[in-house]
Amino acid sequence: MTEHTPEPRAVLVTGATGNVGRQVVTQLRAEGVPVRALTRDPAAARLPDGVTVLRGDLSDPDSLAGALDGVRAVFLVWPFLTAEAAPPLLERIAAHTSRLVYLSSAGVQDDAEVQADPINAFHADLERLVRATGLEWTFLRAGGFATNTLQWAEQIRATGVVRAPFGAASRALVHEADIAAVAVRALLDDGHAGAVHVLTGPEPLTQVEQVRLIGTALERPTRFEEQPPHEARADMLATGWPADVVDGILGAHAEMTTGAADLVTDTVQAVTGRPARTFAEWARDHAADFR
Repeated sequence: MTEHTPEPRAVLVTGATGNVGRQVVTQLRAEGVPVRALTRDPAAARLPDGVTVLRGDLSDPDSLAGALDGVRAVFLVWPFLTAEAAPPLLERIAAHTSRLVYLSSAGVQDDAEVQADPINAFHADLERLVRATGLEWTFLRAGGFATNTLQWAEQIRATGVVRAPFGAASRALVHEADIAAVAVRALLDDGHAGAVHVLTGPEPLTQVEQVRLIGTALERPTRFEEQPPHEARADMLATGWPADVVDGILGAHAEMTTGAADLVTDTVQAVTGRPARTFAEWARDHAADFR
């Protein structure tokens, strides 16, 4: 008599076409885990073979009904600037699975009555709501994403010069593949329930140094040119950013020039068994995006 081995249950990945979500999908598939990828536009997803791509919208919990049936865990990326739409979604998730991994922010302050800026405020609100669900949750409080430097790509392609404020702002930017690697372990392995994993890259670098390392990866000179903060603020407002978000971002970058934000953790290595990737590695991985 042949013993039947049950098929492993799928993991649902939200934000599946984003920088981190796409890495989570890819790494789960590399381990042979069935993946359901949620996106608003399945036709444009371009995800690995074998992934079940489903249309869904986190602001409409009913759109996730089929996606959640029988899943073993959910990776949650929240795409909105407030947590107002989260309670019914979290209730729906809790009715179908017990494990949730939420991509949060290293800027969340547990002992603060009011968070430093609107972005960390909604992450703190989401964390509070998740804690109240009874789910086996894990929070990934990621520091600065290395992928945020892709906002410089147009300038680097055109002139090789990045014009932005606060060149001395320093932080240990984290590679999206490392965030995903920790997420995969929390989604699949026991021992992460109730854990708050703070994720950074291995070393703080100023924005001036980041631009230089991108040039090294491109094998051509690049440089940083200081822009007055008031001018940068006007540019960001003109592109449609809310004023409170703009002021929060600029305020955080101003603080980073003091060294106060030079947070470095060894969480990536502790969870995955391999050191966090450097920014120089990230720049080589993304060189084509700057050409």
